[in-house]
Amino acid sequence: MDKAGDMQNRDRSIDFESNIPYYIQLIDLLKGKINSGEWRPGDQILSEPELCDKFGVSRTVVRQALREIELEGLVVRRKGKGTFIAEAKINESLAQKLTGFYHDMVERGLTPITQVLSRSVTKVPSKVLEYLALPPDTDVIELYRLRSVNNEPIVLVTSYLPYNLCPQVAEADFTYQSLYEFLERECGLLISHGRRYIEAVLANEDEAGLLQVEAGAPLLQLNSVSFLDDGTPIEYYEALHRGDRSRFEVELVRVRELGEIRETIGSGPLDLPSSN
Repeated sequence: MDKAGDMQNRDRSIDFESNIPYYIQLIDLLKGKINSGEWRPGDQILSEPELCDKFGVSRTVVRQALREIELEGLVVRRKGKGTFIAEAKINESLAQKLTGFYHDMVERGLTPITQVLSRSVTKVPSKVLEYLALPPDTDVIELYRLRSVNNEPIVLVTSYLPYNLCPQVAEADFTYQSLYEFLERECGLLISHGRRYIEAVLANEDEAGLLQVEAGAPLLQLNSVSFLDDGTPIEYYEALHRGDRSRFEVELVRVRELGEIRETIGSGPLDLPSSN
């Protein structure tokens, strides 16, 4: 078959007479296949040479288009394996409320499950002393959990709580319940506000195995301290969220104060997402 005949068998959705760059046209075509459901999350799409042949464009055009939709989080490119349609990211509230991971997922119609990987009563680690405002040698409960949504691991959480304030936590089953709800219901402790810090880190071998990602994959790390209404610190945690499956929502409002306009997150204490 000659070249002209071969072109007849190709997908001619690219308008080669248009002033719109080919890679932008290709981006629209690829997004259309994703949005229409023709390509579903987890599907492996055509290879670069196959896309070149299907759409009649150069490899440079294909690579640029794939790079753009990868930056948008629509596809995941795995070295040596190919390009896959990305799973939809799971939204978590970053500022609007402090309800906890479990409650947040249930509200979104998802099914959260917790696996307690380890639990112990131990002396407060030095890195936690300042956050919980505890004297050295104080007993704390260390709770290490893997949180999954619809049977997919999403976040690893290590929590520290003062033992004398909530000894019941040392024995409770958290498979299908929120730590925050348990603290309120069983311990009479209501968390009123928190302070969160977020940064990007890379997964080590152990974290990657538990979260079912490759070692070195991007994670979103949240460090948090939560307080009771009287200002008593009740929990410090470190949470590692899968970067490919997590997205945080931030609500910004403008506040006038002393004649100046400034942007702030929320109108009260800085309440960022919990992994509890």
